[in-house]
Amino acid sequence: MHPELNLIIDWSKEVGQIIKNGFGQEHQIELKSEIDLVTEIDKQSEAYLIAEIRKRFPEHTIVGEESGTLNGHHSESTWYIDPLDGTSNYAHGVPIFSVSIAYAYRGKVQMGVVFDPMQNECFYAERGQGAYRNGQKLQVSATNSLIRSMLVTGFPYDVHTTRENNLDYFRNFLLKAQAVRRLGSAALDMCYVAAGRLDGYWELSLKAWDIAAGVLMVEESGGIVTKLDGTPFTLMPPYDIVVANPHIHPLMMDVVKAT
Repeated sequence: MHPELNLIIDWSKEVGQIIKNGFGQEHQIELKSEIDLVTEIDKQSEAYLIAEIRKRFPEHTIVGEESGTLNGHHSESTWYIDPLDGTSNYAHGVPIFSVSIAYAYRGKVQMGVVFDPMQNECFYAERGQGAYRNGQKLQVSATNSLIRSMLVTGFPYDVHTTRENNLDYFRNFLLKAQAVRRLGSAALDMCYVAAGRLDGYWELSLKAWDIAAGVLMVEESGGIVTKLDGTPFTLMPPYDIVVANPHIHPLMMDVVKAT
């Protein structure tokens, strides 16, 4: 049995309220690595989503940021949930974060919802049905040159120790684009590309729950999503991606190949 998109939207808003209620409060912060934070709100939000999914779809597999993979009996149906995408922002009182929920069937995302509780913006998409923000249809930008493009990226949590730290790509894109932003929520980065607010996005070492919903949002709004090597995106690691409108994507790939 497949879910209904409205149900996922309702869940995202319930979790958004949990997150918003806790914003600006003192949090119980744990370190998953030297700079990778988790708060009690992450855990509460994910527990809510897992309980709701298990109640209605007990046979489905759930892949969550905090709980890992919870296998179900129906291996073709999988949920990818990020209960608080942008935890570092949240913990520091920076109001840029989101809830990301995606439902995939047979390895392809069918429905995705990203909710920004601080802006009260709900981005949602269903395969073949377009992408929307609060009822308004989304369309990627028509920008056709890098020097007129505003791009966005992020950095891996092991940026201090890995050679694949994105700094070379960042430098080269910064020298080619109008601007490069770093907002702190991969899910919102992709939604902003889908909405035409930003023209392109790239990032290395992501996780499936970071981007599963956002990928569908971009594709359904006319954008292109590929792996860093230019091959089609799949829900299989590595999750190194390039996302943009159809004009900018090949130009971004030229920079990637030259780096």
